[in-house]
Parts: sequence; structure tokens; C-alpha cells
Amino acid sequence: MKLKKILTFFSFTIIYLTSVFNSYAIEPDIFVQSTVNRASQILSQNLTKDQKIEKLKSLAEETVDIKGIGMYTMGSYRKVMSESQKKEYEILFKKYFLKTFSSRLAEYSNPEIQVNSKETLNKNYTMVSSILVATEQRPEVNIVWRIYTKNPDDLKIRDLIIEGLSLARTQKEEFSSIIQTNNENIDALFENLKKFTE
Repeated sequence: MKLKKILTFFSFTIIYLTSVFNSYAIEPDIFVQSTVNRASQILSQNLTKDQKIEKLKSLAEETVDIKGIGMYTMGSYRKVMSESQKKEYEILFKKYFLKTFSSRLAEYSNPEIQVNSKETLNKNYTMVSSILVATEQRPEVNIVWRIYTKNPDDLKIRDLIIEGLSLARTQKEEFSSIIQTNNENIDALFENLKKFTE
């Protein structure tokens, strides 16, 4: 009887804690602002470019749905890929994405991004609008973040739309062009990704 009461107590405790954690799940706009603040902090530190790149890679692995973006960028070709090709592509795309993302961002000294609003599309996606604040060296830039919200406790970035241009869609078109110009040979894309990441 005593054991039953203890188990009941723990059950209610777990249910209570779960509801508390869910009620405090981070909102997409706060998630974006937190992510850019962390990136800005890394870029403002007195570190070498290589050190900044490694820290930015870790941040990207934590906040970006790299696998999801990778599958999207393959478009209809992912339907004809073998399991071994999918596994190889997942590894190659991750290396490609992290190198591209971190090396480009590392060029900024201290990007200031202000989050302005959010729009919930459905339970899986929320669009977060922001601006990259203008400086003497660059104009103001509008950035919309596509946030995957299926798991409210583990939000992920699925796309950036910069001045109306989707980076994921642009990458998808580039990959498709490489495959098409090589007689629909998916391995040609793999070779391009290998060369880039080496």
C-alpha cells in the first residue's frame, strides 16, 4: 500500500513537471533572438577565425535542422536515392553546410539582429521576422526565419529568407542544376560536395 502511494506520488509529480516544462517551452521569436545573440557573442570574442568557426559549427548543430534541410535540397532526387546514397549524402551535406555557414558568418565582426514579429503557419512551422541592423559598411537587411516547431522543446531552424530569397530553395536549385548537367548522375553532386569540404 505504501509502495502504491509512492508510485502515485511520483506519477503525479512527473505529470506536473511535464506540464510545467511544456508551459515554459521557448517561443520561436525568443529562440531566434537567443540564437543570434549567442552567435554575436562568439563573433565579438577575442578568438582566431578558426576558433570562431568551430564555435559557430557547434551552435549550428544545436539550432539548425541540418538533416531536414539536406533532404529538402535534394528535392525529388531523394526518392530515387538508395539507402547507402542517403547515408553518404547526409554526411556530406552536414560537412558542406557547417563549412559554408560558419565560414561566411565568421566574416562578420558583430552582427546585430532585431526580432520584430512572428507568424504561426501551423503546428509545425512559425515564421519569425527580423532585420540585420544597418551599419556604415552595410545596409539594413530583412531576414525571415522558418522555424520547425513540431517539438516545442526542441525548435530548429529550417530556412532563412533574406530579402525574399530562400536560402534552402536556392541551394535546392543549385544541387538540381549540378545533377541535371551531369546526366542525372547524383554521384556528380557528391563529388562536388567532397571537393568543397576537403
